[in-house]
Amino acid sequence: MKRFSLLVFFIFILGGAWYQADAYDYPLKDPYVATVIGTPTEFQPKLPEKIDYKLLSFKVFPERDIPSVFWYQREFRYSLTYQKVEAPLIFVIAGTGSSFYSSSMIFFQKIFYQAGFHVICLSSPTSMNFITTASVTCLPGNSIADAVDLYRVMTMAWQQVKDRIKVSEFYLTGYSLGASEAAFVAYVDEQKRVFNFKKVLMINPAVSLYSSAKILDDMILRALPGGLKDFNAWLNRVLGRFGEFYKEMGYIDLSHDWLYDVYKTNFKTQSPKQENLATMIGFAFRISSDNMIFTSDVMTNAGLIVPKNLALGSADSLYEYFRATSTTTFVDYFEELLFPYYKAKHPELTQEKAIQIVSLHQVEDYLRRSPKIGLMGNEDDLILTSEDLVFLKDVFGSRAKIYPYGGHCGNMSYTENVAYMLNFFKN
Repeated sequence: MKRFSLLVFFIFILGGAWYQADAYDYPLKDPYVATVIGTPTEFQPKLPEKIDYKLLSFKVFPERDIPSVFWYQREFRYSLTYQKVEAPLIFVIAGTGSSFYSSSMIFFQKIFYQAGFHVICLSSPTSMNFITTASVTCLPGNSIADAVDLYRVMTMAWQQVKDRIKVSEFYLTGYSLGASEAAFVAYVDEQKRVFNFKKVLMINPAVSLYSSAKILDDMILRALPGGLKDFNAWLNRVLGRFGEFYKEMGYIDLSHDWLYDVYKTNFKTQSPKQENLATMIGFAFRISSDNMIFTSDVMTNAGLIVPKNLALGSADSLYEYFRATSTTTFVDYFEELLFPYYKAKHPELTQEKAIQIVSLHQVEDYLRRSPKIGLMGNEDDLILTSEDLVFLKDVFGSRAKIYPYGGHCGNMSYTENVAYMLNFFKN
C-alpha cells in the first residue's frame, strides 16, 4: 500500500518547471517532486539486475507469545549478500516502517555488494516484523531502546552467518529514520564493542523523530482545507487525473522511470502543486504510522485502538481498527502510549526530556567527537526544520556532505551521491 501511494498517486498532481543543470546535476530541484520520484534509472549507477542473496531468520525471544493476528510474524527476518572472499561487512538499516527487502534496501544491497562488501539488510524498528519479534517493549520510538534492540539482532545475525563469510571489518549505514538509529547503534557499540565499527554513514537522518513525524503528520492536511473529511473527494480528483495520464500514455509502469517520463512529458511549465504532493507524502507516512501504532497497541494490550484483552484471530476483519488508526497521529502515539510507558518507569521524566531522548541531541557530544561518523543530506530535506539543518552542519562540520537539493532521500541513489557513499567507506 505504501509503495502504491508513493509511486502512483503522487504523479497525478506533479508540477514544477524544468531547470537547467548546474554544478550538481541531480535533475529534480523541487523537494516534493524529488521526494516522490526519487532517481530515475538513467541517473543511477549501472547495477546488476540480480544478485545472489540469502533470506535468513531467527527467534529473538523464543518464549514470546505472538498474537494470532500476526500469525505470519514468527521470526525476525533479514537478508545477507556475501562475497566469496574476505571483505568488510556493512549493516544497512531501513527507513521508517520499511522492511529489509524494500526497493531502497535492495538498491543499497546491490551497490555495496558490487563494491565488494558483504551486506546485511535490517528492517526498521518501526516495522511490523521488528515490533512483533525483536523489540523488547514493542513500543518503538525511544531511540536508545530501539538501538539496543537493533544491536541485539545485529549481534545474533552475525553469530548466525559468521561461519559462512570472512569479514575484515564492520561498517554501518542507514537512511531516513534508519540513519538516525545508526548514530545510536554506533553509540551502543562504543560500550559493547562487538563490531567496533570502522565507519558509519548517516543518509538523510531525522534530527528529532518527534518533530519530523509531526511535520509529516501535518502534511496530510495541506490540500485538505476542511480537514480529513475532505480526503475522499480529494482522492477521487487525484484518481481522475490518473485516468487522464493513462489515456495519454497508454500504459502504467509502477517505477521511478515512468513517474519521471510523466513529469517530463506533462509538467514542464506548470507551477508546482506542492500542497497536493505534501498531502500524499503525509498520507504515505500515515500508512506506515498506522501499521506501527496498531502493531504496538496489540502487542502491548494498551487498548488505544483495539479493546483491552480482545484477542484478534487470523481471520478477523481489521477494517474498523485501521479506520481508527487513520485518525491517530504519531503525536497521539507518543502522548498516549510511548511517553506513559516510560513515565511509569521514570516518574521524574517530562515530555520535553522524552522528546530530546528520541533526538540526535541526546548523543550530540558523541557525534561531535567521533571522526568515523559521516553525514550525507540535503538543504531542502522536507523532514528537517531550519534549526535541524543548522544543528547537523554545526555538529558534523567537514564530515557533512550537504547537497543543494534532493528532498528527503530523493537523490540518495543518484550516481554522484552513490559515489560519495562508496568513497566514504573505501577511503
